Amino acid sequence: MLFYFLALLIVLIDQYLKQLVAGSMTLGQSVPIVNEFLKLTYVRNTGAAFSLFVGFSPYLAVIGVLVVVLVIYFHYKLPAKSLALQLGLAFLLGGSLGNLTDRLLHSYVIDYIDINIWPVFNFADIMINVGVFLIAFNFLRATDKPDAPHAV
Repeated sequence: MLFYFLALLIVLIDQYLKQLVAGSMTLGQSVPIVNEFLKLTYVRNTGAAFSLFVGFSPYLAVIGVLVVVLVIYFHYKLPAKSLALQLGLAFLLGGSLGNLTDRLLHSYVIDYIDINIWPVFNFADIMINVGVFLIAFNFLRATDKPDAPHAV
């Protein structure tokens, strides 16, 4: 139950932040937060991460649905006792659903966090990356133990 609550909380925070940006900024507007290092910049991303595959939003939506289904499958298939693994899956699910919601509603993803040295991204992207990191950390930690079962 906590798994789905956390994923839902991530989606709600993500969608709230995106609506806040879209409702209070004009497309392309940039507002400095920390000098020129951190800015809020409102962009619409029709591609995948780092604006790859621009214009492929319908295909990316299908991939998003597949990711959601796979995350839910692995939530039930992998050991529940591993907090890092289950948290990682919940973060991945919430972030994926947040961006998938944008794709289904708008055919693009709202991005707004701009650190100049990286393409503009959003809260859902951060949650996806944290989730992947936690999942990888869990599997790397499990393979360091000599008597630990290997991850499937």
